[in-house]
Amino acid sequence: MPHHLLTNFTSYITGQQLFDRTQRILLAVSGGVDSVVMAHLFKQAGFAVGIAHCNFQLRGEESQRDEQFVQQLATSLNLPLYNTRFDTEAYTTQHNVSIQVAARELRYQWLEEVRSREGYSYIATAHHMQDSVETALMNFCKGTGIAGLHGILPKQDRIIRPLLFAEKDILVAYAALHQIAFVEDSSNITDKYTRNFFRHNIIPQMQEMFPAAVRNMDGTIFRMREAEMLYQESVARHRKRLLVKKDNSWMIPVLKLKLTVPLQTIAWELLKDFGCSVAQTQQVLQLLDSESGRYVETATHRIIRNRNWLLITPEARQDAPLYVIDQSPAHVAYGNAHLQLRLQERGLATIPTAPAVAWLDAAKVSFPLILRRWKQGDYFYPLGMPKKKKVSRFLIDQKLSLPQKENVWVLESGKRIIWVVGMRIDDRFKITTATQQVLCIETK
Repeated sequence: MPHHLLTNFTSYITGQQLFDRTQRILLAVSGGVDSVVMAHLFKQAGFAVGIAHCNFQLRGEESQRDEQFVQQLATSLNLPLYNTRFDTEAYTTQHNVSIQVAARELRYQWLEEVRSREGYSYIATAHHMQDSVETALMNFCKGTGIAGLHGILPKQDRIIRPLLFAEKDILVAYAALHQIAFVEDSSNITDKYTRNFFRHNIIPQMQEMFPAAVRNMDGTIFRMREAEMLYQESVARHRKRLLVKKDNSWMIPVLKLKLTVPLQTIAWELLKDFGCSVAQTQQVLQLLDSESGRYVETATHRIIRNRNWLLITPEARQDAPLYVIDQSPAHVAYGNAHLQLRLQERGLATIPTAPAVAWLDAAKVSFPLILRRWKQGDYFYPLGMPKKKKVSRFLIDQKLSLPQKENVWVLESGKRIIWVVGMRIDDRFKITTATQQVLCIETK
């Protein structure tokens, strides 16, 4: 009933732990009945609030009327007012988005700026029970996971929705009971927008068959929220069991994933954070029975079958530029590492061996040196081998994964590879008993 609205309002805020009385709340007020009633309820409850209004300049004189109305409302309630005007149509052109998306992005960006600048704890919007039900129904029709069925959440980050407990009719009745003035938005009348079509056509027909449809669906939405909590707990356990972090990549054991139940759902939850679409999830699951080396490219990552693992790596970077080294000593930063060169006398000491250090006969090396990523067709004479070998074949023999292969660099002198960096020098440039001066090159 409308005369219990204030009591139910404060009880809902307390029950949902939306905020406490020490915190200031910024109210997003359009001038419509929902947001105006919300402003009156906050004022009557004695909370510390301010009013924020956006003029999207999309409805000509009507937009100006709404702005003036909210200014008068703030004055009558003795509340601070923050307002702004947007060139919404220019934003849609610049960012290639719809009017609805543009308005939403502009609104929330500005509201957060005001909240942060003026010291408010949260932004309150006037979404009510019907809004939440409409959202869940639209998501259900478009196709969604369990998260799309929880409707509009009471609290998300810095946004709170303190009217989700209330049906639209109650808000309208409350405004009439207390003679609260508000303005009508003509864009809410048309069925041009998807939400309005559900609001004016779908839900009323459902209520003809089931008068309590909205409240019943709201109860279902509440249960879906709780079910989602259990669902996410289970997903978190599977994620911990299956996802292994390695450097800037992730690995999933193929056999463990194949034995996971339910496979489709868990795979989707694991892969969606790596830019994987629903259709691509099916492609990834096909990798479970494919040979090593096959992969699926998502919007942000590459998922590769690598022996007994699925290897998930960030999208391959563009080829790095060539680095020209004119002389020694020198220090060159490349990729995520750096190269150091120095000359020293051969001496009598034994030269230590380590993959990260190349010891070369300086007399056989001519500057400038070229540091670059390897490419197909490259070959060299691996140390200890009398015959040349393609770098691609050498990397296969080293059992490198595809991302590791993509990150291999070579150093060349006079168009001949002298070192597959960090792995093997060329036999033609090795130190011999005749070597007098050594070129030491180290990668870190």
